[in-house]
Amino acid sequence: MRKIVFLTGTRADFGKIKSLVQSVEDHPEFEPFIFVTGMHLLREYGYTLIEVERSGFKNIATFHNHTDEATMDLTLAKTINGFSAYIKDVHPDLIVVHGDRVEALAGAIVGSLNNILVAHIEGGELSGTIDELIRHSVSKLSHIHYTSNEEAKQRLLQMGELEESIFTIGSPDVDIMFSDDLPSIDEVKRYYEINFESYAIAMYHPVTTEVENTEEEANHFVDALIESGKNYVVIYPNNDLGSKLILKTYQRLNANQRFKIFPSIRFEYFLTLLKESDFIIGNSSAGVREAPYYGIPTINIGNRQLNRASSSKIVNVSHQKNDILSAINELPNGHEVLTEIFGKGNSATLFLKSLESNEVWSINHQKQFKDA
Repeated sequence: MRKIVFLTGTRADFGKIKSLVQSVEDHPEFEPFIFVTGMHLLREYGYTLIEVERSGFKNIATFHNHTDEATMDLTLAKTINGFSAYIKDVHPDLIVVHGDRVEALAGAIVGSLNNILVAHIEGGELSGTIDELIRHSVSKLSHIHYTSNEEAKQRLLQMGELEESIFTIGSPDVDIMFSDDLPSIDEVKRYYEINFESYAIAMYHPVTTEVENTEEEANHFVDALIESGKNYVVIYPNNDLGSKLILKTYQRLNANQRFKIFPSIRFEYFLTLLKESDFIIGNSSAGVREAPYYGIPTINIGNRQLNRASSSKIVNVSHQKNDILSAINELPNGHEVLTEIFGKGNSATLFLKSLESNEVWSINHQKQFKDA
């Protein structure tokens, strides 16, 4: 039986890999292990380890890797140390990492330096922050690539990756987005005590390369939300450098009845909230990936999602309060659903199919660079 370790550091990446883990758990020839670290273990951000445990997976290990929001390099080093000890105990055949967080980079480093195959989910994509450097670094340290679309695949080929190591499976969260198991909006509102009939979702993350502007820009964001007169479900940012400044500005919303603020929301519940919302605002990837699949308008602020997916329902604006307010008041009409840009909702099936073939397991541990 082959052992496959999935590494997760945030609520977002667990939502991305959950269907993949389930497909492996249900297969008699594979045994999944989940290494849980990062934001999952921070109580200030919702202690989302609980959500991982609720999924019912058997082999769950935890490691507290956080140092400080200003020391991502030390968090990386600590994660490498903890994950290295873990894989020496488990002896996996494959390590699966996702995206562009330091936890993914740590997993790829540990795997590649210990002669273990590393698979990277959603490599080859673009963004506008330090995340892009991490994502491409993870790709170069990985042996196998599971891309969300052909554009991402072409970028990996441009980076010298071998075509036979790239499998286009779509974005795994789409599997869950259109699942019949999502809760109803009434159930979600009851669970989180949200009494709004109509609402928008607000998610605003720090941009580490622009941290000197974070507090001012977060205040513009909060000013615009307050002045818009609408109802909002606000979800905490990730814990990157600058997050404490954003949380400081959110304190202004505590006594306002038009705002419900949560450190985190269960992934399936979040999807239902998004699907039934009027729009999503901020700079979360959910606004440029998940929202268009539901035909939900997005007001995307600043550069954090620069070069990501585009749609007529995505309105890109500056950090200025008046620009944000104008966008809220002039949302696009219609219900254009962006389909199949990130797959058809069968990522887990395609992922498992690749694992069942000899193709993946025969990939050379010694990486090669292919010249154009």
